[in-house]
Amino acid sequence: MKDDNSKPLVSIITPSFNQAEFLEDTIKSVLAQDYPEIEYLIVDGGSTDGSVDIINQYSSDLAWWVTEPDDGQASAINKGMARANGRIVAWLNSDDLYLPGVVSEAVEVFQSNYNLGLVFGNAVTIDADGRPIRELVFPDWSFEDLIGFRIICQPAVFMQGELFEQVTGLDLNLHFMLDHHLWIRIASQAPIKHVSSMWAAARHHEAAKNVSQAADFGRETLEVLDWMQSQPEMAQSVAENKRHVYAGAYRLNARYLLDDGLYGPALKSYAKAFVNQPIYTGKHWHRILYATLALMGIRNLDSITSQYQAAKRPDLTSQANLKGWPGLRLELSD
Repeated sequence: MKDDNSKPLVSIITPSFNQAEFLEDTIKSVLAQDYPEIEYLIVDGGSTDGSVDIINQYSSDLAWWVTEPDDGQASAINKGMARANGRIVAWLNSDDLYLPGVVSEAVEVFQSNYNLGLVFGNAVTIDADGRPIRELVFPDWSFEDLIGFRIICQPAVFMQGELFEQVTGLDLNLHFMLDHHLWIRIASQAPIKHVSSMWAAARHHEAAKNVSQAADFGRETLEVLDWMQSQPEMAQSVAENKRHVYAGAYRLNARYLLDDGLYGPALKSYAKAFVNQPIYTGKHWHRILYATLALMGIRNLDSITSQYQAAKRPDLTSQANLKGWPGLRLELSD
């Protein structure tokens, strides 16, 4: 496909493995974008659940696809990126969705400043049925925020293709914090920018890694902390912002431990975060309270939490451009 200054090529990679339940909606959310110069590649890891049949149905709309065993998500994405030709690149996991107009808007941001290494928007989390759970609205974070483990939503991120190559892509040794590790490396080389539009829907369901393997995210958070301190070009920034960095790492680790039901370890990690930044950690008092009550054996906490979350679901039915969008179910109840 042609790549010129007016309409630069955007390459999108979808790593896929046994998520046929969601895959077609993911594909449709890419193909329904209004930007004309999209190169879409799918890297399937040898699915056996019907995913390959779905990909075959859309093969004429794909620049390239493959189904073969791989070494996991990072390997699949890197494999797709090696085939990509776009000046702007991104990946969209096979259970997530792009929202209307996101690619066009990302291109506009890059065209206004091609010195940017990465741009990111807001997002909404959705459940397995596509119903909204929570809106994720981010500040205009910088490199210093990322090393402090302020997390952005992966499907709402677009990058400069050359910079992805320059920082050597995703680290194959990481399986959970691989995206944040990449953002830090990109932000160490070029400015990043936030856009206050809703760009993506991130699906939360029982098989998702951040649900089923939450404690491993916490473990890799601390591994990324150690890695940053071992990098000569980052060690000074970490040292200069030590309390900020440590509080962020231990708070995030605590959050993941809590999500995995490890209440005692979660409270210990919250305590370490509090020692470094009391005010910042105190803003998460409700999670600390939940962990404390759960450790005391208080029952029905999950039921209370579920009812609270259900009451807080965002109502997006007034947004006309989202009606009928692939994978979304805007009605909050049947």
